Amino acid sequence: MKAVDATIDIDAPPEAVWDALMDPTRLREWVTIHRKLHTAADPPLEEGDKLDQTLCLRGVNFKVHWTVQEADRPRHAVWEGRGPARSKARTVYEVRANGDGTRFAYHNEFNAPMGPLGSAAGRVLIGGVPQREANASLQRLKNLLEAR
Repeated sequence: MKAVDATIDIDAPPEAVWDALMDPTRLREWVTIHRKLHTAADPPLEEGDKLDQTLCLRGVNFKVHWTVQEADRPRHAVWEGRGPARSKARTVYEVRANGDGTRFAYHNEFNAPMGPLGSAAGRVLIGGVPQREANASLQRLKNLLEAR
């Protein structure tokens, strides 16, 4: 299992951050590896809602089917994802007031297909790319929300 954690302070209220995070039509604005939104429930996404998207890492596109497992507006969301070859992902959003702004913490766990062999291959092929992309995505979210 590969885990990625990133945190950023955003000069916007928690509700505004939550609204951006839970609006699938805005993924293209801030998620650096997002390529296409196929289907999604109407925003804001709530517990039980689903979305299908195409992501891209190291030039390889892959489709992920996400389900919102938990949604406690505007504080906490948990997403479960299924990708190619029975790969799985779990993403957690933590949104907390921080002075006049918000601290957003992102956590993602990715389980590669083929057990330990797939995990080892993934570390070699992907390396530190997920961490860099998570940091870049959070910076884009910050820039997007602070520009408003």
